[in-house]
Amino acid sequence: MKTFERYFVALNKWALVLLLGAMAVIVFANVSLRYLTNFSITWSEEVARYLMIWMTFIGAGLALRTGGHVAVGNFQEMLGTNGQRALRILILCLLLAFFSIMIWMGLNYMDRARFQLTPATRVSFSYIYAAMPIGFGLLIVHLLLVARSFVMENRFAEVETDTPSAALAESGDTHIAANRE
Repeated sequence: MKTFERYFVALNKWALVLLLGAMAVIVFANVSLRYLTNFSITWSEEVARYLMIWMTFIGAGLALRTGGHVAVGNFQEMLGTNGQRALRILILCLLLAFFSIMIWMGLNYMDRARFQLTPATRVSFSYIYAAMPIGFGLLIVHLLLVARSFVMENRFAEVETDTPSAALAESGDTHIAANRE
């Protein structure tokens, strides 16, 4: 299961990197062309907007698994250990229900918009709306992967970083890492 999770998260991160890279290249090319040649790519703004929509839905699962979404913990902290676990189970169930409803709603939007075309690229809007059910499906997978640690310990997945400080902290030279920050 850990191997699946590692590959799943890596694939999710690379999808975000590729979407962000494509968006940056398109916007940079359009701005450069506009100022250097007085020519603008007609579809660049539209494609960049739709890439950002896809990035939002695909990246939501990665934010969820690290506890990056907004949460209010005051009520939970007032409860005892068993009450906190029960509340976290309720939250988990509500999130699963909400994500499932949003998948259904996204599929409904896709179905309704399948004959509408985007203005510049003339692509069906159903491809844009596909980000919604796919993103919420990814949210369900990410939630299920961190569910046990969330319910039992109120802990999310650790954020993996490639910074020198993190590498030093892992090697045991924590006083050096602390001084650099």
